[in-house]
Amino acid sequence: MKDPEITPELIASHGLNQEEYARIIQLIGRIPTFTELGIFSVMWSEHCSYKSSKVHLRRLPTKGDCVLQGPGENAGIIDIGGGLAAAFKIESHNHPSFIEPYQGAATGVGGILRDIFTMGARPVAAMNSLHFGPLSVSDCAAADEAVIAARNRSIMRGVVKGVGDYGNSFGVPTVGGEVKFGDCYSKNPLVNAFTLGLMRKDQIFYGRAAGVGNPVIYVGAKTGRDGIHGATMASEEFDDQSQSKRPTVQVGDPFLEKLLLEACLEVMRAGAVVGIQDMGAAGLTSSSCEMGGRAGTGVEIEIDLVPQRETRMTPYEIMLSESQERMLIVADAGRVREVLDVFKKWELDAVVIGHVTSDGLLRVKKNSKVVAEIPNAALTDSAPVYNRPIAAPDASSAPPAIDLDPSPAALEQSFRQLIASPAIASKEWVYEQYDHMVRTNTVVMPGSDAAVIRIKETRRGLAMTLDSNARYCNADPRAGARLVVAEACRNLVCSGGRPLALTNCLNFASPERPKVMYQFSETITGMAEACEAFSTPVTGGNVSFYNETEGRGIFPTPVIGMVGIVEDMHRVTTQWFKNDDRAIVLLGETHNDLAASLHLEVIGKPSTGVPMLDLSRERAVQETCLKMIQDGLIESAHDCSDGGIAIALAECCFSSYRRDSVGCDVDLTGELPAIALLFSESPSRIIVSAESQNLDRVLEIARNNGVIASVLGRTGGKSIRITINGDPVIDVLVHEIEQAWRASISCLMEVPSLATT
Repeated sequence: MKDPEITPELIASHGLNQEEYARIIQLIGRIPTFTELGIFSVMWSEHCSYKSSKVHLRRLPTKGDCVLQGPGENAGIIDIGGGLAAAFKIESHNHPSFIEPYQGAATGVGGILRDIFTMGARPVAAMNSLHFGPLSVSDCAAADEAVIAARNRSIMRGVVKGVGDYGNSFGVPTVGGEVKFGDCYSKNPLVNAFTLGLMRKDQIFYGRAAGVGNPVIYVGAKTGRDGIHGATMASEEFDDQSQSKRPTVQVGDPFLEKLLLEACLEVMRAGAVVGIQDMGAAGLTSSSCEMGGRAGTGVEIEIDLVPQRETRMTPYEIMLSESQERMLIVADAGRVREVLDVFKKWELDAVVIGHVTSDGLLRVKKNSKVVAEIPNAALTDSAPVYNRPIAAPDASSAPPAIDLDPSPAALEQSFRQLIASPAIASKEWVYEQYDHMVRTNTVVMPGSDAAVIRIKETRRGLAMTLDSNARYCNADPRAGARLVVAEACRNLVCSGGRPLALTNCLNFASPERPKVMYQFSETITGMAEACEAFSTPVTGGNVSFYNETEGRGIFPTPVIGMVGIVEDMHRVTTQWFKNDDRAIVLLGETHNDLAASLHLEVIGKPSTGVPMLDLSRERAVQETCLKMIQDGLIESAHDCSDGGIAIALAECCFSSYRRDSVGCDVDLTGELPAIALLFSESPSRIIVSAESQNLDRVLEIARNNGVIASVLGRTGGKSIRITINGDPVIDVLVHEIEQAWRASISCLMEVPSLATT
């Protein structure tokens, strides 16, 4: 088959501009072949090259005492003591999940699993951060609300089933995450998948093609035409023709991936592997040139040797295919047979398709004829880097004065609206489709502030959380990012974990818009400030740009995946009240922080600004809470965030683990308006419960750390009773309000779907 003529239209269809094409010619000294054009197009895509984000990402702190591997490899790795290490990372699969929700989400899970075990770690926990458009008609902001809401529900069904089916079949517990909703995600769902794995810290493997003459071995599933140009598609905004891009979405097989995991770990343990890399975005192209680039070597491939499941595939198709469950291994030259035999035992393809060279080139041959020959550095180090224009948004005028009804009846009505809103309501409909207990390490399952798993044969565990807040980041990206990092740390602390490090998934609209790049730059600055304050370096992550359809982009949505160490598994804490007649204590202060609050959003009131965060005060509150947990003084701890104290207290009353709820009777005091005392989202606040005999010690620790601690009331009874300065405001039966909380999302998801286009 003759290659097509390279025309301006063909160049543009590959996501390249004329300046980039001219740069390609300069780098290789000639007109590229069609296969070479495809290789450049995927490696220089936003998804693979980070060409619009690199200049900003360099500002993030990436080094720390616990960091063994930072950004630049398939996953970050931290030292967790006892000779063990944890590999973890988060990746986006947003565009594929809009086009084909089930397979898009499933292969997102499969890809992040491979990123972990390619480092030599066995995956032991998975989480996900999911953002969807509104599920109900009344929450949609468009004219054709019924169709949009139905489509949002259809996307959510497909995504959740895809995540659950792949993780459950593979055998990794999905232990936590978040599910959020917003009108901006109606045609731009976000599917961010996180995985953590454990390994010996002296048995880390890298994606490097070291050792000239060593064989390059293709292992795993056969190559098909699915996923071709998936990386390029993920670097474009969508339009009304987006559904035609279904062929660029990969198809996954979790059972085959499980076999691939076991085979890869077996040859790694045997010491036969020199380097290994997942064939993820850009498939065989990225794995081969990146492995060569990291090692300063070349890789030569005979394309006809690649196992194929479809006939008459071209070199272009084979190099760009993103078929799933495939890995590229560089093996020790004397141990090829050993590697091949292991994969044969696991009934997987394993074929020597090339070798490592000394010339630094990616060379692709077909029938011994060269069809592509490109310096690895041209594809990686020489990819374009843009310092795109940045423009702050126009200064917004002050919002109109907000007229809020302060009557007890209105406050209780707001409380009921909040507790049943999808943002707050139980996410059981989602996580009940996931297996949380496979591998029997899970100690804290979905529903509390953070997930916790045990590290077997030790007294220690790992806590992990995923957090985002697009409301805050849209109002003030820098302050919003600081608040998200702080909340992630707080969630770990509330579970008994000491924060160690984080990975991030940065979801934004088009980088070609100066206001979007302003949001991105400010987000990085805010994140860096918070990471420095909490000593939580960034070990890696993912940038997902072009999350917009027909010119309408998502809110800036940085997702933080943070990991912490639990030194004593006997001190793990959850958010729920455990017993009657316990003191309820608030650590931290409440301020009039209703700006960008969920309360104002739910009642449809405008606002500007975000809650004010004092990083030193935040750290003091966290250290105080962790000390109380480690000393065994408190029975529960819960971060006070979305919806304020009123919602946090309700969440403490009804547990995701049981149906015998514990009520509470509290009095909020102070000079703030009742609405602020109830629904303000001031950060640096944690609600804890303690036995009376431990109360004095709890208050003493807070005082010694300079943290204000207020006794709010006591647990017990069948009601949630809240008074303000002694005056009754909220008095509801726990079982009644809990039923509304549990049923909200499941009821919405049971609404029949309409035909969507």
